[in-house]
Amino acid sequence: MSVQPGWYVDPADTETRRYWDGEGWLGAPIPVDVTPPDGPPPAEPPPAPVTPAAPAASTIPGSATPASAPPAPGWAPQHDQQPGYGPPPGYGPQPGHGPGWGPQAGPPGWGPQGAPPGWGPQVGHPGWAGRPPEPRPHGLRLAGYGRRFVARLIDFGLVFALNVVVNGWFVWRWAQEWAPYWQEVFRRAARGDSSAEGLPMPGEQAGSLLVAILLIATALWLAYEVPTMASGGQTIGKRVMRIRAVPMAADQPLGVRRALSRWSTLGLPTLLWYCVGLGLILQLVDALSPLFDHPLRQALHDKRAQTVVVEVPYRTDTAPSNDRNQPPGDTP
Repeated sequence: MSVQPGWYVDPADTETRRYWDGEGWLGAPIPVDVTPPDGPPPAEPPPAPVTPAAPAASTIPGSATPASAPPAPGWAPQHDQQPGYGPPPGYGPQPGHGPGWGPQAGPPGWGPQGAPPGWGPQVGHPGWAGRPPEPRPHGLRLAGYGRRFVARLIDFGLVFALNVVVNGWFVWRWAQEWAPYWQEVFRRAARGDSSAEGLPMPGEQAGSLLVAILLIATALWLAYEVPTMASGGQTIGKRVMRIRAVPMAADQPLGVRRALSRWSTLGLPTLLWYCVGLGLILQLVDALSPLFDHPLRQALHDKRAQTVVVEVPYRTDTAPSNDRNQPPGDTP
């Protein structure tokens, strides 16, 4: 996902803004409280060429020989020619590397092509030599798989408790419709009879009861998750595990549209449980998808809603951060 050109808070210095042209930072920063111009900043004039001054002729003390003249016979070798002397460690190209090897200069907050500013590897990050560090959307760590799994289990437990209260009677009636069938199956299995002839089939209400059960279960899940995710990006399970879903574009609430889009990818397949468990298979694939997504660990419902799940840091004060003082969508 690419970020549109515009003025954004510099991730390297949140007290300033810089212009992002879609590929890199452009121009000099301006204070964050100054209203930026409508377009990009004016081009900076190229620096004036510096002409090196000719070195003045000098002589070695006690000698009439100029310093620039070749050394006299018997003169001691210069220290850069003495045995064991060399450039400092790490200076210049290392063995096995091509010309121009080494860290290249880049704008603050440089990241992979197409990623929002500030999402890429930061200079001096531990482990940079081995592999690029994981991105930090809006300066927050990505939530781990364990936290997300436990949070989802807590939410499923709460939704199940709601179904016991609201949906319990319909489940009991559906079980009564199927009870004669299963009792006869177990009775025949105890006698060693595996025939299926003459088994009592459930009544006509069994199918209608199952549809009602799935509709109620889906509605309860919708009512439990969408409002809380729209307002704060957290269900009860996510609050307990201190994780939160945020949009990729800006650190702000999801809103009803994005929260509904995110939930529908995972929740609506509940209606397909009626089709030989097809909905359950789709939900299982969605639940396991973060294990195979790198580097943002997005589930399928995250990709559809353009969200990521991050950890909620422990705050020692209640002062609002600089990002909260910006209008929505101001920080990339």
